[in-house]
Amino acid sequence: MASRAPRVEYLAGFRCPLGGLAAGKPRVLCHGAEVFLSTGSELVYVYDQEGRLLTAVYKFPGQVWHLELLALRKALYVLCAQSGIYCLSLDQAGRSVSQDGGDGGDSQGTEDEQDGAPPSPVIPVDPGACVLPDATLCAFTILDDVLVTLAQGPTQWKVQLFERPSPGEDPRPGGQIGEVHLSSCTPTAGSPGEPAAPHFLPVLCCASPPSSRAPRSSRGFALEGALFGLLFGAGATLLESPAILCGLPDGQLCCVVLQTLVTSRSAPGDPKALVKILHHLEEPVVFIGALRTEPLAEDVEDEHSDCLVVLGHHGRTLAIKASWNEAGHLAPELREYRLPGPVLCAACGGHSRLYLSSPSDLCVVDLARGGSPWDPAQPDGALGGLPSLLCPTSLSVCSVVTLSVSSRTPEGGTELLALSAKGRLMTCSLDLHPETPCPTSVTSANTGQKIKELLSGIGTVSERVSSLKKAVDQRNKALMCLNEAMNVSCALLSSREGPRPISCAITTAWSCLQLQDVLTATCLLENSSSFSLDRGWALCVQVLSSSRALDLGSAGSAVTYTIPVDQLGPGGRREVTLPLGPGEDGALDLPVTVSCALFYHLREVVGGALAPTDPAQDAWPDECPPDVLPEQDGVCLPLSECTVDMLQGLRFPSLSVPPMQALGPLSPAGDPIHTFLGTCRGPGGQLAGPSSLRAKYLPPSVATIKVSAELLRAAFGDGHAGMSLGCATLQWLLAENAVGDIVRAQALSSVQGVAPDGTEVHLIVHELSRLAGERQADLGCPAHTLFSHLEP
Repeated sequence: MASRAPRVEYLAGFRCPLGGLAAGKPRVLCHGAEVFLSTGSELVYVYDQEGRLLTAVYKFPGQVWHLELLALRKALYVLCAQSGIYCLSLDQAGRSVSQDGGDGGDSQGTEDEQDGAPPSPVIPVDPGACVLPDATLCAFTILDDVLVTLAQGPTQWKVQLFERPSPGEDPRPGGQIGEVHLSSCTPTAGSPGEPAAPHFLPVLCCASPPSSRAPRSSRGFALEGALFGLLFGAGATLLESPAILCGLPDGQLCCVVLQTLVTSRSAPGDPKALVKILHHLEEPVVFIGALRTEPLAEDVEDEHSDCLVVLGHHGRTLAIKASWNEAGHLAPELREYRLPGPVLCAACGGHSRLYLSSPSDLCVVDLARGGSPWDPAQPDGALGGLPSLLCPTSLSVCSVVTLSVSSRTPEGGTELLALSAKGRLMTCSLDLHPETPCPTSVTSANTGQKIKELLSGIGTVSERVSSLKKAVDQRNKALMCLNEAMNVSCALLSSREGPRPISCAITTAWSCLQLQDVLTATCLLENSSSFSLDRGWALCVQVLSSSRALDLGSAGSAVTYTIPVDQLGPGGRREVTLPLGPGEDGALDLPVTVSCALFYHLREVVGGALAPTDPAQDAWPDECPPDVLPEQDGVCLPLSECTVDMLQGLRFPSLSVPPMQALGPLSPAGDPIHTFLGTCRGPGGQLAGPSSLRAKYLPPSVATIKVSAELLRAAFGDGHAGMSLGCATLQWLLAENAVGDIVRAQALSSVQGVAPDGTEVHLIVHELSRLAGERQADLGCPAHTLFSHLEP
């Protein structure tokens, strides 16, 4: 393999998100000295390698998923997510840049330019440049006269063919000339009316026969006749028709012969007969390419690939080659290998070498059969086999998210153009001659170059070590948090009877907020355990109000409050006060149920640890955490529940209570104007509110409840010994009210208070006796009195 480590040279740095660039979406293309680059955002950069400067930045309406460059026609085709395909004429774009002079809008430059040189202008792409609007497109490729697209339908993938215009004509494709449906696909969740982006983008390319008359794809490859015929059949070989290869996210490798798809419109038949499944990798296909593994004969000039290579996301690799079987017949040889994964990107270079990038390293493998010499005695020029084992060789470069073989390849070597996860564009020069002699004399130029290479290697290793150390620390911290959460969950679930290690007490009180009396609930979270509630824990309080008594058709409403609990150690307390009512209409719907629970957000704590070990691997951020951890997934531990009824909502201004309790009646809507007029009214002013009108013109409302005295004595037991049954009953009724302690201290059997709507309420408890079979009761009671008669 290579005799020494690659020489890495950084060209420029581009802006990237905080977590680094995601693989799968960035693209880099090179044509001569020009580099066309996309980082997966809506921007496409044009960089000049010779001048070391950014020449233009184009802004598209959506995220850029794919680039295709037609060098001869000087056109750049761009696929935007959920938008369609755009065509950008490089000649017109260059003239517009020189004429506009930077008036195109924002500025977006490289990191090097931002240090001193003026940034490049961002040129918005006109919506009229969209030549094929289709929100379902996921991939495309271009042949000489055909535009091939791959769209994601509700249940199936769909391949479509369009006529491509001739040079000088309108760049919009002509009519559709072919269509076929592939295998079924699993629809991804998205908002209604909008297709969701797939977790993995499909791979689409064209394989051409060795005939020079066959149309060639901009990014396809030509296969040898033997391999082409074995893969796609004798019909494709006779028609000299290219074949479309589709690598799907479910692992299928499908092919469709282009000419049969075109003629199927005039002679309809079974559409499934047009599609052939070559293999199934059982993991998402991320790369399809071709290599030349056998040496060329001396009289052969055109170099056609003799090996088809397919890579899966997790490192499974398929190599297909034409070989001779034991019977002496030509047959396809398929071999599967396992390479380091997950694979972020790959590229096929010369000399039978395949380059692939994982989060930790950039490797090169050689598919030439080692140790098996070329046997010219075999029929038709000796088609050899594939190696039984692939041994990757590390190039000591990590975090590469997109890769391309440069067209400026030096003699006897290979130059790779790569983009790292941190947005750095770099070139990797490889010397592939192991027999390259070492220089006998060391010059100052060689010494300086060697120092640069060593420093570059140190930088890449340091970057790799720091990213791996960060991932290890993050996972260790997540494991510690999970262990703590498991301990808290076990402590709460095992103490259902008796005092709980973590409790939440709920009390109610009246307070004044914005000139309006409001019934509030105070939740006191107390940690009596030996564990600490750190990041990820939250106190969830749900307030569920019942439907109004007079509106039987209305349903109760629920409001949930989520309060993060940060650093609540052993013995710590956290108090939260929430409003219960009244609402905007001035009405307070009782009863109200207040429920408290502890919620542990798994996504917040564990989501980052489940992500790939390197920012470069975060190619498909939906792939791991969102599928494993949906948005609301977590651990919910109920703590307490309290029902606030009318008795807890009563207020007693006549009793000695704290200032928060002695409040006036509720105003229906808390109108500041009514409040101001009420304060300006003289001592002899006449009340005109609803409560005063009701008290003046309506008769008093009386309710009597009779309960057996013996039943109450048995229920109270010894808890209320030494006091009358009337006092004990009143204390029991107002136990959850704020004046419960005052009623108990003063041994009251009757109290006068105010209901939530401002109505006066007189609560009296009498113990009656039976005389001559008749009940004795005092009926001389004030208005709005609630009786509780006790019957022995």
